Amino acid sequence: MAETANLRPRRSCLAVPGSSPKMLGKAQGLPADMVFLDIEDSVAPLAKPEARKNIVAALNEGDWGNKVRTVRVNDLTTSWTYRDVIEVVEGAGANLDCIMLPKVQTAEQIVTLDTLLTQIEKTMGFEVGRIGIEAQIENALGLCNVDAIAAASPRVETIIFGPADFMASINMKSLVVGEQPPGYDVGDAYHYILMRILMAARAHDKQAIDGPYLQIHDVDGYRRVAGRSAALGFDGKWVLHPGQVEAANEVFSPSQEDYDHAELILDAYEYYTSEAGGKRGAVMLGDEMIDEASRKMALVVAGKGRAAGFSRTSKFEPPAE
Repeated sequence: MAETANLRPRRSCLAVPGSSPKMLGKAQGLPADMVFLDIEDSVAPLAKPEARKNIVAALNEGDWGNKVRTVRVNDLTTSWTYRDVIEVVEGAGANLDCIMLPKVQTAEQIVTLDTLLTQIEKTMGFEVGRIGIEAQIENALGLCNVDAIAAASPRVETIIFGPADFMASINMKSLVVGEQPPGYDVGDAYHYILMRILMAARAHDKQAIDGPYLQIHDVDGYRRVAGRSAALGFDGKWVLHPGQVEAANEVFSPSQEDYDHAELILDAYEYYTSEAGGKRGAVMLGDEMIDEASRKMALVVAGKGRAAGFSRTSKFEPPAE
């Protein structure tokens, strides 16, 4: 099972309706880490068959660069899911990284999708197990079962918070997705949900992704809400509009200063624990004491910076003998 540090970055996860060839084309040139081509909520029922065809063509003929290429199918309680999976994976499985399953409520639903993917891969001659699964948690039952969902298959790469359906499922008194509900003036109404998803993801070496912010022209609001989940440790957030992509990439990346400092900690710790550095376990780096715990924290920040393409601007110099 891949550790989160080895998974590709998903700071910005761009939603693209599969019913719009124009948007499918434009998305290829945007600097999002991940795109998910949607057949679910953004596509009307009568448009879903055509959306599948558009998505297969876009995956096979488009230039997606280094983006993670995901397709969100309909949830398993609908009549569309099996056609979504079969048509998309048989038609474009070689150019597809993940299937996103919305409204996941039980581990068995992940197992069902895993089994179907395996059958298609074997039938088509694709590498078995290469296509990942992204699990979207959108109601109370899904959250209660999130640990089992995260552990249900080695294919699972991300656990995603779906705020709009979740808010409806718990009868939250709000119509503004992602903002605090009216009357909730102390703390954060989403803190438990976000932390529950984050703990399940990290316990099973998965990435944790925050859901959308629907006020697409309020970039300051997007940054504020994204900053909440980024501070907790989430890996990225959905973007619904090109104007949100840059904000997501910035919020879910470390600052240059923090990245440089993390790399210095790693270099210093490696030196001081070596024979040449005296095989010490806890030392001073400037005015800061660093030890094994410091190294683990620095690995997280350095990993995020490397994934974001940062270059170092400072270097550790061992002390003169």
